[in-house]
Amino acid sequence: MHPLPYADLHALVPLDVEAELDTAVRRLGPEADARAARGAVAGLLRRHPLRHPLWVLPLLVHGAETGDPAPAAPLAALHVLWWTSACHLDDLADAPGRTGPGEFGTGTGAGPSEELMAAFLAGSVLPLRIVEALPAPPATRAALASEVLTAWTAAAEGQLADIRTTAAQATPESAVAAYRGKSGGPYAMITAMAARLSGAEPRRVESWREFGTLFGILWQLFNDQEDILTGRHEDLRNGTPTHLLACALEGAARPAGRDRLLALSEAARRSAAARSELLAALLAPAVLDRYGAGLGAFRARAHRVLAALGGHERYLPALRRLVDHSSALLLPPPPGTAAGAHPTRPWRPTGR
Repeated sequence: MHPLPYADLHALVPLDVEAELDTAVRRLGPEADARAARGAVAGLLRRHPLRHPLWVLPLLVHGAETGDPAPAAPLAALHVLWWTSACHLDDLADAPGRTGPGEFGTGTGAGPSEELMAAFLAGSVLPLRIVEALPAPPATRAALASEVLTAWTAAAEGQLADIRTTAAQATPESAVAAYRGKSGGPYAMITAMAARLSGAEPRRVESWREFGTLFGILWQLFNDQEDILTGRHEDLRNGTPTHLLACALEGAARPAGRDRLLALSEAARRSAAARSELLAALLAPAVLDRYGAGLGAFRARAHRVLAALGGHERYLPALRRLVDHSSALLLPPPPGTAAGAHPTRPWRPTGR
């Protein structure tokens, strides 16, 4: 699979996201009154950069609706802040035993309490400050603020489903239901917000929300594959009931094959050998066929929504490419790909 040409996205929606983030951080208050808070959030953004520039989504949606992506620039910053916060909180949930300063890969001595406070500010306070400052009618700003709160509820519900669902309980349907909340909810938030800000009629706002939900599910499936391709194997170490694991369990010969997979999933939390054996089972052709069929179904649905929406053709092709990029079956690694290498080109904002 060829990597998505991120440089093309920058040409299509030029934005200095660093400047937008700096503006957003200043919304915490005057430096004299919020120096520590502003420093903590700025530090969190530096230490935990997002790997992919999906802050372009609100710009592309606004561009598709109006022909002009620029008014959605504050929403791009909101997207980065929200996901930086959510990803850090997810890391905390996955590593409850980490209690010492600097143990989250910061190398700066910032302790977990400071990072937790920064994540709260970045994900909750700042998005609402950004909405508050938008040059939009009060009713529109109120609706946008509600989107932020709804997304947090949906994401929390999805995360709790992940935490509470054991491997033995996992099905492809239960995995998708969790993904619909923890990833679909936030992407539905940002696409619906961009549509609302553009002045789109309610029917189109809901269609963009549906697109965001589908894209979020696809991106979580992409993220699951990336976890394997990069060699991080966080899902295997945490016993996460991923869609890939659910596909393997669904197709396993009962009861012996299923019991073996469940035993490996439990042992993989502690044993590298078990992780290796479980990974081999997850990458079996029959499992990948089932997994790929799910990817294809969500990809087709997302494209149907985009086709029905229509809009300015300058921006729709980029949205279609994002769908195709996120729905590719990347497993197992292509021949010639080094172990632990990622077949797509990661992206980070300058200085982050």
